[in-house]
Amino acid sequence: MKKSTQALPSIVLLSGGTGRTAEQVMTSALAQFHGVDIELKRHTKIRSKAKAVGIVRDAAAEGSLICHSLVEPKIRQAVQTEVRKLGVPCIDALGPSLALLSDHLQRMPRGKAGLLYDVHREQIDRMDAMDFTLAHDDGARITGLKDADVVLVGASRTSKSVTCFYLAFRGLRAGNVPMIPDQPLPVELTRLNPRRVIGLTMNAAHLEYIRQHRLDRISKLPVARYANLRDIQSELRQIRERMAKHHWECIDVSYKATEEVADRIVEMLPRRRARAM
Repeated sequence: MKKSTQALPSIVLLSGGTGRTAEQVMTSALAQFHGVDIELKRHTKIRSKAKAVGIVRDAAAEGSLICHSLVEPKIRQAVQTEVRKLGVPCIDALGPSLALLSDHLQRMPRGKAGLLYDVHREQIDRMDAMDFTLAHDDGARITGLKDADVVLVGASRTSKSVTCFYLAFRGLRAGNVPMIPDQPLPVELTRLNPRRVIGLTMNAAHLEYIRQHRLDRISKLPVARYANLRDIQSELRQIRERMAKHHWECIDVSYKATEEVADRIVEMLPRRRARAM
């Protein structure tokens, strides 16, 4: 039987808060459909009827399905009216639960977005950041780095990954991309706001020691240029030139504890964000 080459429609997630509820509902449901690859388009912090209706109209034009977790009555009603008018398939992730609880408790829901996030803000931020960092480690999912709070770049074995996880534990979405000698940087990385990219570098002799120690543990065979001091010096020089070219600030992590490096990055971010405004 000939397989269809028609692309599957995307799913639009619509929320007045962070969008995690709608995303978790759809992710759990999609897990029951093996081998399905669907793009989830998340629209969060929807505060106006006009914006919500505009998203519904875009979804209709694209043939998308909508899953929403809206709780503000006027916005919910506007979306429900528009999806019926345009015939857009729509899942109301919270509607049935709100209605049942309202009847059972004999009370009306508050109809305010983001209440769960307000109660569990720190925990939710940390979970979201950890999920993001796991998905964007070592150059993975490069197109998603546009949603990062910070992206770390640098040579291999300069503590990029472990630093990202320290930052994620503090609720920061952190990704990292290795800079490989004589290979072009990903276009998606160079297009990021340079104030959100931080380079990590290291003393050449210290990096030689770290790399050689790693080779001794995993292989007795030499790896060309990887742990040779002269090659490392050339590699670091090239990387620093690239960082300067793209106006990426740089931290020397030689002999520094990961916590210390993470603290320095956290200190840098408010100043960097203020300059970006």
